[in-house]
Amino acid sequence: MIDIHCHIIPGVDDGSANIEDSLNMAKKAVEAGITHVFATPHHLNEKYVNVKSDIMDRVLRLNESFLLNNIPLTLHLGQEVRIHRDIFTSLEKDEILTLDDNGRYLLLELPSGRVPTYTQEVIYELLLKGITPIIVHPERNKELIANHKLLFELVQEGALTQITSGSIIGNFGKSIQSFSKKIIEHNLTHFIATDAHNIGTRGFTLQHAFETITKVYGIERTFYFKENAEQLLKNQSPAVEKPVPFKKKILGIF
Repeated sequence: MIDIHCHIIPGVDDGSANIEDSLNMAKKAVEAGITHVFATPHHLNEKYVNVKSDIMDRVLRLNESFLLNNIPLTLHLGQEVRIHRDIFTSLEKDEILTLDDNGRYLLLELPSGRVPTYTQEVIYELLLKGITPIIVHPERNKELIANHKLLFELVQEGALTQITSGSIIGNFGKSIQSFSKKIIEHNLTHFIATDAHNIGTRGFTLQHAFETITKVYGIERTFYFKENAEQLLKNQSPAVEKPVPFKKKILGIF
């Protein structure tokens, strides 16, 4: 399996604190059936700054540590970029890192409580530059939870999305789990990833999530998500199903 979102680089954000943590996380990932992981530290989220050149250096060294410790896990380049007005200036300065530095797919994070008014504009401009934004964990965004239609509009604009595996299995509560299911049912997500931060409460639950998806939606849906992650690894285009709009509320119920 391939995990496209993980905070495994030591000492750069709220994920792994040190190399020992990173090695333990890598071992747990392998135990969970994961063979490839995109290291995606937070960038410009008002707390952490992890520019492209630093991430590239750290991923190289961490891959070497995996080899020395006989851990069969391959680490790939990535970055979880908080949306901001100056994102295109950051791109010009070569501070932004697309997945595997291929210039095609970018993990884009929204603030947890809202969707900035300029979000659709940023998505549009990124697409014009040939970069497809993958909005991470939309199911945990308070404004999207309150206004499902907005998520539909972002995907219709051309953004892709990634749901956290822990959300699907209920680790973030029933309301987020319920919204995750609605997102899947309306073809509004394209990837499942762990967003792992440690080996405990924010660990590698990808297989558990896929088992749940298979049980509820069938094995074809699980294959869809797995194959899309494989396409990213190959720097090819993932499958995108036509998004289904949410029905209007009737008496406050969808």
